[in-house]
Amino acid sequence: MNLTIVIPTYNEKDNVCIIAEKIKNVLKQSSFSYEILFVDDSSDDTPVILDNLSHELPEVRYLHRTEARGLGSAVVEGFRLAKGDYIIVMDADLQHPPDLIPLIMKRLSTADIVIPSRFIDGGSDGGLNLFRKLVSWTARIIGRVSIRRLRDISDCTGGYFGLCRAVIKDVSLNPIGWKILMEVLVKGTYNTVHEIPYSFNARDAGESKMSLKEQWNYLRHILSLVSSSPEDRRFYSFCMVGSLGVLVNLAALGILLGIFKISGLGASIGASLIAMVHNFWWNDNVTWKGFKHPVLWRRALQFPQFVLVCGLGIAVTALFARVFLSFGWNIYLGQFIGIAVSTYWSFLANNRWTWSGSTCQTGNERKLVVTQEYISKLS
Repeated sequence: MNLTIVIPTYNEKDNVCIIAEKIKNVLKQSSFSYEILFVDDSSDDTPVILDNLSHELPEVRYLHRTEARGLGSAVVEGFRLAKGDYIIVMDADLQHPPDLIPLIMKRLSTADIVIPSRFIDGGSDGGLNLFRKLVSWTARIIGRVSIRRLRDISDCTGGYFGLCRAVIKDVSLNPIGWKILMEVLVKGTYNTVHEIPYSFNARDAGESKMSLKEQWNYLRHILSLVSSSPEDRRFYSFCMVGSLGVLVNLAALGILLGIFKISGLGASIGASLIAMVHNFWWNDNVTWKGFKHPVLWRRALQFPQFVLVCGLGIAVTALFARVFLSFGWNIYLGQFIGIAVSTYWSFLANNRWTWSGSTCQTGNERKLVVTQEYISKLS
């Protein structure tokens, strides 16, 4: 059982010796072997200090990069160079307490990924000022709302985590910016995630690397991860098809009323059916491409199933509008909430019923088990 601790660094000359010494003290009684691997992009004297440190401590290795730069890519490089069967990623700025390393290793015996979290019972993000807390909260919410695999993870944007090497074996990681954990959670091969609480410490030395450029990179990274996740791609494709279907519905209504002179109710029903056929075709050939039932009679049932699901979705929307009206609330708000709920319902129902039974499932669509640990268990 051996461990590699990957630490990306950028101008951390005042911290690298301290963090290495702290890790050494924490692990001096450990039953496993370990190495500390610094991946450095510094423009100051950090590589000189790391070179001296690697001669003083046999556990320390380092790579100084001159061609590449960026925390995310530094961690990926660390994954490539790591010798351990288990890998822990942490920052060099002392905001991630090394004292948790033995517990992370212990939990990795039963979980694929272990994430120290600031946001479960016993955790704290007290090391951030109010502005940084707001930025962190916003980034976290954007990630959890946008990507399904992140929704049960309380601290999906953290930079402190441990994993079994198998999680990233043969996985292509291409992070944009510094949120490498999200890249691992979306693309990695795993079934279990365990979160343990920790207190985020204030930075003692050096400067924060957060900038507007990194915030923009984060948004780009979210878009990239969505495009890499078949599960999320399908949901957004479903929403786009539905939005286009509204336009088709309105256009068909105008044609049936104006050209074919069909009565209002008949035109409305006809337009809805045309829109449903339109939506079914696009969802069948784009959203759930590759999920066609191999059995012919089962395939023939997909369209009526789709119509039934959509019909129930319309009923859900109407129910919300009716409830809001009965309480004297704004009907437009009720309609909006109804649309949101019915859209989510329709996607889940079609995904699990209409287009179920395909073998086109990917690794990151497996059932995910997320567990959390309370501070009382840390003794």
